[in-house]
Amino acid sequence: MCPNPKSSDVEDQATTSNGSGCGSASFKSDFTLALMMVISICAILMVGELASLVSFAGKTKESSPATIIVNPASESSGSTGFPSTPSTGDVYEDVTTILCMGENVCAGKKPDLPNVACLINATENVGPQAGANVTKGYNGTMVVDSVPITTPYWMNGMCPVNVHWHLGAEHLSVGEYDETGNGPEPTNGMIREGHQCTMFDANDEKFTKPYEWKYCKEMEVGQTYEVHWPHSAAGACGTPNQYQTPFYDGVFCTDGVISDTASQIGVQAQVFIVVNDETHFWPDLLRGMIVDGEMGSDVAMYTGSTTGDARSNEVCSQYTPITWQVDRKCHMMSASAFDKLCYDMLQQRDDMSEDVHPHGSRETVADNLAAANHANRRRARVLKA
Repeated sequence: MCPNPKSSDVEDQATTSNGSGCGSASFKSDFTLALMMVISICAILMVGELASLVSFAGKTKESSPATIIVNPASESSGSTGFPSTPSTGDVYEDVTTILCMGENVCAGKKPDLPNVACLINATENVGPQAGANVTKGYNGTMVVDSVPITTPYWMNGMCPVNVHWHLGAEHLSVGEYDETGNGPEPTNGMIREGHQCTMFDANDEKFTKPYEWKYCKEMEVGQTYEVHWPHSAAGACGTPNQYQTPFYDGVFCTDGVISDTASQIGVQAQVFIVVNDETHFWPDLLRGMIVDGEMGSDVAMYTGSTTGDARSNEVCSQYTPITWQVDRKCHMMSASAFDKLCYDMLQQRDDMSEDVHPHGSRETVADNLAAANHANRRRARVLKA
């Protein structure tokens, strides 16, 4: 702060006047000198304060646990509205946010149920398996007591606890995704590829034009992926711990809830072929199967098991029976929509980085391992005037 001159200082100077008029000149000269001294003091104080601020800023930068500098020009990517990868010169350091500081109450909740032989002495050793043939009119031959959920999962007190996808389709829907489908050679030859969508066209650039992936790994345009959204009544629904990897942690998060797996655990499945075409962008693939227009309008329902290429018609899953609701149609989905999904997954409290790439596909389940309880749900389309 600058010191204000005291009125007494002025008065003292005024008393030096001898009435001859010289005193006036003397007063003005002395007052000017005093004013200059005050200004000098102010300048010195301001310089000192400036130096202190610079020093404080430097120390803050050195002691700060993290610094985030975002280049406004790189904050968004096209029309998708999600951050792009850092450009040259941007600084992105790990930041422990309040989301990460919280406790993941679902960690380690996966039950230990190893895979087993599907048959022992030619007799089924397990419950019904997935993914099965979901072509309309198909039914498995395994007689089971379990009944699939035939209403939307949210109506049964269940929420999605994970999202992941498989290379190709694990299920089979003749004419939509089957043995006649086509697509590019997979970039990852280490995992099993499932069925391909039949709409692939090598002469249409939306199926072949490369996309620069920022968050998803080992993905490619023109490839078919079957997306799974596991749901559970025991999930940490509506909390920061809702989405989990592995998904088993989310499915069994809350103790003492699951008493009937077929009616309390379910998976939604939808098959997409990736296109480089923004007209097929969907902003939120995290929440579950898309039910809009043709999407989610023709659904097969049955009880099965968990899937993945570690299972086959010889090695089966013990996580059974659970409900499956599978869209019979193949749909186009933009690469940017998948990339946005991967970005969203990486923002969750639990580390979902192991699910931002495709998993291997199980071979289509043999008839004798598929439940004889397939049901259908056909949603009536609302015709626009």
